[in-house]
Parts: sequence; C-alpha cells; structure tokens
Amino acid sequence: MRTRELGIRIGRGTPGRFNAITDVAGVRVGHHTLNVVAGDASVHTGVTIIEPRAGSARLQPCFAGCHVLNGNGDATGLEWIREAGLLTTPIAYTNTHSVGVVRDALIAAERDAVASDVYWCMPVVLETFDGLLNDIWGQHVTADHVQRARAEARSGDVGEGNVGGGTGMICHEFKGGIGTASRVLKTGEGGWTVGALVQANYGRRDALRVAGYPVGEVLEQVHSPFRETADGRTGEAGMGSIVVTIATDAPLLPHQCTRLAQRGSVGIARMGGGTEDPSGDIFLAFSVGNSGLPVANYGRVGAPTTAVEMVNNDHMSALFSAAAEAVEEAIVNALLAAKDLTARGARAEAIGAERLLAALREVGWRPDSESRRA
Repeated sequence: MRTRELGIRIGRGTPGRFNAITDVAGVRVGHHTLNVVAGDASVHTGVTIIEPRAGSARLQPCFAGCHVLNGNGDATGLEWIREAGLLTTPIAYTNTHSVGVVRDALIAAERDAVASDVYWCMPVVLETFDGLLNDIWGQHVTADHVQRARAEARSGDVGEGNVGGGTGMICHEFKGGIGTASRVLKTGEGGWTVGALVQANYGRRDALRVAGYPVGEVLEQVHSPFRETADGRTGEAGMGSIVVTIATDAPLLPHQCTRLAQRGSVGIARMGGGTEDPSGDIFLAFSVGNSGLPVANYGRVGAPTTAVEMVNNDHMSALFSAAAEAVEEAIVNALLAAKDLTARGARAEAIGAERLLAALREVGWRPDSESRRA
C-alpha cells in the first residue's frame, strides 16, 4: 500500500492521477531488476530509466538544473547541465560500481538511434551504494540490462521498492529503494504538475520522521542490517545515498530548474535525512515546459535564437512546495513498497504498513490529520 492509501497525509498538496513522476506529460519510467541468490555472490541490483520526453519529441533537449547537498557520491553528465542548462538524454539510476557500464550503454543506444542527427551525448547516470545486500564488486549490470529497462519505459503507474536501481537499497535502516509521487498546483498557482522519483538508500533509524512524526524513536529496536554480520561488512548506519529527479511541465529556465532541484533537500530533511557524511545526496530537476528547443547540431546552419517562456519568480513558491512534498512522499512510498531482503549475511526488513501505522499512533498521529508536527 502507498502512503495515501494508509491515510498518511504528506503536506496539503494534491497528487496527480498516478501520484508519480509520470504525471508530468511525456515522462516515462522503466526498470530492470536483477535477483540472483548465490551466497556471498548474490546479486540484488538493477537499472531504472527516466525518459524526459516520449516518442517523436525524445531528441528535444529539456532545460535542467542540478544540486548536490552532500557529495559522497558520483554522477555523469551533470557538468554540461551546470554549464548549458540542458538535459539531452534519458536519466539512469543504478549502483555505485555500475555507473560506467550504464553510461556506455546509453551512449551506444543513442549512437544506434540518432547518430546522423547529433554529434555526441552526455548521459546522466546517478548512483547509490547497495554493497551490503548486493555483490557490488562483481559489476553484474550489463548493457543488455540497460536496454531492457529502456524497453520497459512507460507512462502511468511506476514500480516502487525493490525494483530496478533500488533493488538492493536500504533507507533509514529499513529496506529502501525506488519511490515516486507528484503534486498538481491549483489553477491560480499555474496548474502545473511536479513529480519526483527517488532512489532512497540513506539515513539513520533514530532520525526517521513520517508526516513530521518521530517514528524512528519508537522503531529503534527493530532489527537493523548494520548491527549484525560477523564478516565486518556491516558498514555504518546512515551510510548510503539518495538520488532525486524532479520533473515539471512548468516552463522553467535552467537557473529555475536548479532552484527547484535544491528543494529536494527540504523533502529529505523532513524525513530526517541530509546530515550524514557518508551519504551522496544528488538532485536533478528538468522542465518539459518549453518545447522545440533545438538539438545542438554543430556546423549546421540553424536559427540563432529560440523563443522560450519562463515562470515569473513570484510564482515559484508553489513549485518549491510541490517539489518538497513530492520528494518527501516518494521516500515514504519507497519504504512502504519495499520487501524484506536477506542476502550476503545481512537482513534488511521492510518497515511494513502495520508497523509504520502502529509507530505513528504511538507518537500521536491520527489518520488524515490536518496537522503535522514541526
């Protein structure tokens, strides 16, 4: 069950039809999941693909921006986004040691599909570490897995929890993974949609908050994957990372996308994250609101200017609020969708709907409460 099905209200915004990043028109998501039980060499990992524009519009760049809250992580393709403000490829999530192969596979796919139309591509690949539950040193993700994830990319409902890049992830010492959510602004605020998709693999148990309530304080005694295995691979509670993609159909310029990406920090902070040194917290935001942005065909004659729209700054606040809420709810959805996973001598328990509801009630929450704790 997802957050709202349990009566848990994150903020006061209204979700879209699917309460997912795919509520932003044209955005599609696909996963490929690897689950192989083989003792210490067990594989629990995968690839998640986000396609910003579907169909014939796939070559059109999007304005984009990025933000790093804590840089204990890695990503490809972000320097060109910082420089030019353009996202020109799909976005991929995977594990830390598979960034290279996923990037190379995306380049190969673009070469085969559009080599006559573009000169180069710089794919965006984001990662989090799944080495406690997955044989990360084995580098089991292949180019074929990347292509399968792309082939599965769809609009509509999005798989969450132990899927794709999120298969082996841990969040607040519970089983984590992929989560998504969205918000639709009121007509007077522009009527735009904001969606987020996270790969949640961060956080300490005692810091966990849901809808503002300190549930981690009453869940500290639940088994943690960082408190067991005798082989020294337990790591440190709070290690890991979270990567976030925020999409919108609001016509934002690149610097405004950067400002929107920064608001991912707010959603994570509300959950009790964002303060751990061994966490890579990297956020990307893109806008599909300006269509017809030209492909960079160097050496070819093209128009010297392109007309674009922008949201006035005094209308950005509602977008910021929507982004923060969508990220916060996406993390809760990832926790609720996740399933128990035992691998390589470690066990990550799912938080589970019943356990979460019991913890919320213990700290004073009531279903669909209009209030939230500070």
